[in-house]
Amino acid sequence: MKISVTVNGTVYERDVEPRTLLAYFLREDCGLTGTHVGCDSSSCGCCVVAMDGNRAVKSCTMFAVQADGHEILTVEGLERGGALHPLQQAFWDQHGLQCGYCTPGMLMTSYVLLGHNPAPTELEIREALSGNLCRCTGYQNIVKAVQQAAEHLSAEPAAVAAAGE
Repeated sequence: MKISVTVNGTVYERDVEPRTLLAYFLREDCGLTGTHVGCDSSSCGCCVVAMDGNRAVKSCTMFAVQADGHEILTVEGLERGGALHPLQQAFWDQHGLQCGYCTPGMLMTSYVLLGHNPAPTELEIREALSGNLCRCTGYQNIVKAVQQAAEHLSAEPAAVAAAGE
């Protein structure tokens, strides 16, 4: 089947088999290996990407043909002009990763969360991340990272407005 998917701002038009999973389309057809596949059953959340900017989807259980006509944002698309996205920087600052395997999914789930709720409570962060498993960190530093990013992102509009005066 012919599909057209915008990934990180680039349009990919490909012929894919209807059974091709979005995760493998991203990794193999688009060359974006930041999306990890951990379980192939949607249990771990390593494969989470943002669809249309506001929906976290587990790409290991979604077919690429279901993404036809949609916009997908992967962890590679978070950076801004060579600089880390505030979420990525916060994960670095707060030591929100150890082995890093779950990190792309954690980042993308957090990205969607902050798009819906720019000032989540600790409980809201934990609930949003409940579909993402981490075997290394114990989650506390991941939660701190999301809180730091939320604070930074909420200050951005004020900084932009102040700079424009």
